[in-house]
Amino acid sequence: MNTVTLPRNSNQALGIGQFAIDFMAAKLGSGPSQSVLDRVRLLHTDAVLCGASALALQTNAPVILKREALDYLDSKGATPLGSNVRVKAEKAIVANSSAMREWDSNGTNFGYNPALGNTAGEFGHNDFYGVVIAACQQQRLDGATALKAMVLLDEIRGRLAEVFSLKSYRIDHVVHGAIASAATYGALMGANADQIESAIGMFVAHYIPWRAIRAGKQLSDSKGASAAISTEAAILSMKRALQGFIGPKDIFRNPESMFRQFVKTNGDSPFDLILSHSGEDFALMGMHFKMGLYEHQSAGALQGLLDIIAQHPDVLDSDNISKIVVKAYEPAFGIIGDPAKRDPHTRQSADHSMVYIVATMLRKAIEAKETINHLQGTDELWKALMLSPFDYHQDAIFHPLTRKLMDKITFEHGGPEYDAKYPDGIPTSLIVTTQSGQTMDSGFVMYPAGHARNETADLAGILSYKFALLGALALPDGADVDRLVAHLNDLQNHSAEQIEEIYSFEIADRPGYE
Repeated sequence: MNTVTLPRNSNQALGIGQFAIDFMAAKLGSGPSQSVLDRVRLLHTDAVLCGASALALQTNAPVILKREALDYLDSKGATPLGSNVRVKAEKAIVANSSAMREWDSNGTNFGYNPALGNTAGEFGHNDFYGVVIAACQQQRLDGATALKAMVLLDEIRGRLAEVFSLKSYRIDHVVHGAIASAATYGALMGANADQIESAIGMFVAHYIPWRAIRAGKQLSDSKGASAAISTEAAILSMKRALQGFIGPKDIFRNPESMFRQFVKTNGDSPFDLILSHSGEDFALMGMHFKMGLYEHQSAGALQGLLDIIAQHPDVLDSDNISKIVVKAYEPAFGIIGDPAKRDPHTRQSADHSMVYIVATMLRKAIEAKETINHLQGTDELWKALMLSPFDYHQDAIFHPLTRKLMDKITFEHGGPEYDAKYPDGIPTSLIVTTQSGQTMDSGFVMYPAGHARNETADLAGILSYKFALLGALALPDGADVDRLVAHLNDLQNHSAEQIEEIYSFEIADRPGYE
């Protein structure tokens, strides 16, 4: 067996702590396969380039949190992105997690494991790798250790997402990542299982975030920084536990905890938790990449749009388009189909607006139709039309052609047929109708490019393009972007000394974006 089961009638917080310690000490089996390590390496590179480019363009929350971190010097601490200054670990982590999450363009999980019957469908994102780097910098651990610890963190948060839907109770999805962060950080820092249990208990008892941060007509910095702020609290809890502070025990079975309040049991936790320690079947193998900057729920619509463009180049005439109908599933319809999102005024709202995202990619295609007409297949279209940070700048948000196209788009709930196929896929369809009544139909899209179950897209090629795009924004003009990408992609072979400097590359200063 390549798994450990923590049954619902056991102390799962203690069990997670012991699993994390044994996983890192290689006491459970042969460990993750190379394909698993390769995937988490790409997810980490993706997150770092997202974060560095967000800092380069002076986005608000990452800049504030990095500035704050640099006020908390600690010679035994960790480094924020773009700096070799050591600061308190939790401050480096909150700054780095915020930056990596800011564009909403890093990895995504959907909490779906039908083989085990665990389909709670809680989504989340790969915002937490800075936790691992911070601990490795503090403990002088090498890249191979860091990569394995990233697998561990994603395994805990990914499996929790499969068995407990936080969004069903209006709790923010970052809770699972914060719990995993406390356990992974503790294991790397030499904590025992009791101390990790205390840290998890403290976090769950004191710091549960509500989805209030994701409500409202125009979203705030709190939405993008949610993972960062919750993880900061989780790491502080772990540091206190390492000093002897004792938190609530057995938090998953605690009758007054968040888990038991929302799911009533006779004393057990609401779920069994199965964690992989070896082989190929890790949670992160079901996590998805974004092929640019967009809310992950819109990926099916973007794939459908590109499929239509590839088959019907004549669609690239805005005056000839009568209407566009997008159909998708819940929760996509509720999250990015909210009527308030039809008129976004901020980047955070625009990247959660289905009509804006689709209209923007179509507008880019119309503007570049002479260039893209000769392209073969959707892989090349993903690259040519990749949505970048500048597609969410104020000038882009109020672009006249984008707004004209938005007015032609209707977003509908597809009903039970669509809902039944999520979160296995991203069930979406898109139909363009011309002024003459001709229809161009994408068909039913399930696994767009970047989806873990997509078998047709050139994932490596599209990601390479994305890395180059974000890297060119992140680094000063003339810097060697390929060298940085290669450096990040070689994480597994880095020495402890190289890990200490891994985030210390120079980041460009490109003011004026926000």
